[in-house]
Amino acid sequence: MHDIHADIFTQLHIDVTRNSTDDFNLFHDSKNWKKIKDNPFQGPITLGFQLESLIEGKMANFRRQADEQALIEEHGLNFSNYQFSFANAIKADQFVEVEVKASQFKNQSEPVLSNRIMVKSNAKLALMGYKKESSQPLYLAEANFSDLGDLRLHADRSFLTSGHFLKRKFMTTSNAKNFLCGSLRDQTEFFDELQDKVGFPEMFPCALLSSALLEKALKSHHDFENNPMVYTSHKISVDRQQLTQLKSNDALHILIKPAEDSAEHDFGEQFSTALDYECYGLVNDNACLFRALISLAPLELIIKSLG
Repeated sequence: MHDIHADIFTQLHIDVTRNSTDDFNLFHDSKNWKKIKDNPFQGPITLGFQLESLIEGKMANFRRQADEQALIEEHGLNFSNYQFSFANAIKADQFVEVEVKASQFKNQSEPVLSNRIMVKSNAKLALMGYKKESSQPLYLAEANFSDLGDLRLHADRSFLTSGHFLKRKFMTTSNAKNFLCGSLRDQTEFFDELQDKVGFPEMFPCALLSSALLEKALKSHHDFENNPMVYTSHKISVDRQQLTQLKSNDALHILIKPAEDSAEHDFGEQFSTALDYECYGLVNDNACLFRALISLAPLELIIKSLG
């Protein structure tokens, strides 16, 4: 038993999403996509986090219909985990189908509720992976930032002694609302001024990672036109308890550095190979809101693998 939904992202949805997250990647720009060397997509494409936000909404509906909230609360499954590989790009005005397979619950020492997910566009596989609920983060669980001190004292877009690149963002309700609209979701589920309701969706703070990665690359004088990079996979764990405590205008400190087992080069090198980044979103005295392993590869490598 599984669930299938069909949707369409227009260029306006893409623009609203990239503007709400400060994503200036040329791949999503309705005019400047043409500047990308050997761009095989022949037009602007949707954002990875935009697709994952759509999946977040579909999964929330799935959980409600399956009446799984009691199971999640009973086992303290407070971490929301996303694990996706990107197989193909989705362009504006293409049909998008999200297929959610039946839930699998493993009640072991670390209980996990899991669903396999496939996203197709015009009948072609675009994204595949899993959405999992767990009692502990499934990725980068050992990370600890209690000794970093007050990150507000460090300059935005600076490098810390720990080796992390620091990007400071703020949780603004207007951007979160636009992000929801751009990912085909109902903002009233999270925001209602008359009822004094303010809640942020899981994927919104994570989506700010894109602008942080782009700004890190910009600081390294990366050539976005001649050496474009694309996502190959995302592995993300979100702490829902921290998420519920977020308030409007709270600071979000995003930390990024290459993974320890990744190649010894950075995003800005001209002939860079595939690279994994460890990324963290810290709030409220360095509590970890999200942890993410983000894998990037040069477009030329992707084209070669497809050829």
